[in-house]
Amino acid sequence: MTRQSAWRISSYSGSNDNCVEVKVVDPSLPGVVRARDSKDRTIPEVRVPAAAWGAFLAYVGRPEV
Repeated sequence: MTRQSAWRISSYSGSNDNCVEVKVVDPSLPGVVRARDSKDRTIPEVRVPAAAWGAFLAYVGRPEV
C-alpha cells in the first residue's frame, strides 16, 4: 500500500514561509512530484516526474553546487 504524504515545506524557508512545498507521494498521481509556492498557494503547482525530481535533488545536494 502507498502512503500519502502531506505537503512539506523546505527547511530553508525559515520563519517567513517564502519558499516551496513539495508533495512526493500522492496516490492520485503516481510517479509525480508536486511543488507549489508556500507563500501564495493560489498559483498553479508544478508537476514533475519523480525521476526528474530525484535527479534535481542529487544535483543540488552536491558540495560544489
